[in-house]
Amino acid sequence: MNNWIIMPAVLPAFTAAFLLLTLRHRPQAQRIVSIVATALGLLVAIGLAVEASDGVAQAYRLGDWPAPFGIVLVLDRLSATLLVLTGVLALCVVLYASAGWDRRGQHFHTLLQFQLLGINGAFLTGDVFNLFVFFEVMLIASYGLMLHGGGPARLKAGFHYVAINLIASALFLIGVGLIYAVTGTLNMADLALKVPEVVPADQGLLKAGALLLFLVFATKAALVPLHWWLPSTYAATSAPAAAIFMIMTKVGAYAILRVYGLVFGAEAGALALVAAPFVLPAAVVTLLLGTVGVVGSRSLRSLSAFAIVASMGTLLIALGLFDAAGVAAALYYIVHSSLAGAALFLLAGLVLEGRGAMGDRLLPGPAMRGEVLVGGLFLLCAVAMVGLPPLSGFLGKVMILEAVRSSASWPWLWALILGTSLALTLGFVRAGAVLFWASGPAGEGPRRRLDPLPLTAIVLLLALAGAWTGAAGPAMVWMDEVARQSLDRASYVEAVLGPTNHRSGGLGE
Repeated sequence: MNNWIIMPAVLPAFTAAFLLLTLRHRPQAQRIVSIVATALGLLVAIGLAVEASDGVAQAYRLGDWPAPFGIVLVLDRLSATLLVLTGVLALCVVLYASAGWDRRGQHFHTLLQFQLLGINGAFLTGDVFNLFVFFEVMLIASYGLMLHGGGPARLKAGFHYVAINLIASALFLIGVGLIYAVTGTLNMADLALKVPEVVPADQGLLKAGALLLFLVFATKAALVPLHWWLPSTYAATSAPAAAIFMIMTKVGAYAILRVYGLVFGAEAGALALVAAPFVLPAAVVTLLLGTVGVVGSRSLRSLSAFAIVASMGTLLIALGLFDAAGVAAALYYIVHSSLAGAALFLLAGLVLEGRGAMGDRLLPGPAMRGEVLVGGLFLLCAVAMVGLPPLSGFLGKVMILEAVRSSASWPWLWALILGTSLALTLGFVRAGAVLFWASGPAGEGPRRRLDPLPLTAIVLLLALAGAWTGAAGPAMVWMDEVARQSLDRASYVEAVLGPTNHRSGGLGE
């Protein structure tokens, strides 16, 4: 077995424990350890991506217990790609927070490392129950990060966030219980073999469990009508927390692809593509409501949050096709939207601090220090989020437009994506004009100096978005391979259960 597969989970777990137990009263040392550990995690993720590039999925069996009886982690191109993306975002967030944001509350770096443990584990696990476990680790850490720094608005939004996720967790457990009651297993590879063989009398119960899981994943992915928690949560929390939360919505999208592309995919018999009829219509409404929210936002953080809702609608339109072209386009867009969204939230944090009493409200106010630089960065963020050339958002939307041509509704989808892009442009233009063009003379009081670390994190994210544009050709070749592998049930089953069990594993065995 490749023992490095477990490192993306082990490294943040031990780092979090070390920070909490030995460095809790030494903030500077915490920063150094957190930065080093996050950078090492990124290097490990890059190494695993190189390892996965041969197209052969690899399984790590904890305690060497054979699947489906033991816990298994699975490395393939899809999980490796998202591990690298998580590492990049985490490193930029740590750099940004180390300028002083981490001192506004307790245990920021510890919570961030536990968050990485949950996210990385969710991408690697090959078991539905352990997917629930890693979801809970991720969510518990996110509760602390969301409330980091305190304040009444943050506390109110945090209460809503905790409540909706507790309900989702209960539904997750019920869905897992129904699936286990019918199939006797929760290993994804084993489920992929057993689901097609479920007798008709049990198919209704299994379908109920599958759709309950879809409700949970749709909540994480902010899919309408389960999206309402995201704008208030992301707009109320701190900029570093909102930036790392960018990957949490992608965990929901990943879970939809993994479970409904593998377990309930095209080869699942009577339950084939059980979630497909719901994904595309909900994604369309998600894109519409997110766009309306951007146009009507009254603060930059609220605009950023609704822009994320719109971007999730866009990528889930492609993902909802459940074919290789749609999945490849969605994965390319996931990388772009994560980088651009994180940069936008971090920039909103600078604006919030730099405008003093005006905060990030979309009202004219005194010019902030470094307004030209911050305004230029906002322009790049806006171009990226809207999907205008020359950045990768434009290429991502072109790829999605091309992918949806396989749908009978493609003219309507084209009109929707292009029309909402125009509306998003107007929303960002309005925000930029109010914040930077209509700003008045600088106030008489002292103005907050721009710290180089936050600027470095934002520039790095935008530079990576630019590089993603320049590498679009090789990137799409990679994403095409990722998409085909993620929908290939046979290779996944063989990697986890072994070649001798590839054609076995029926309910009667």
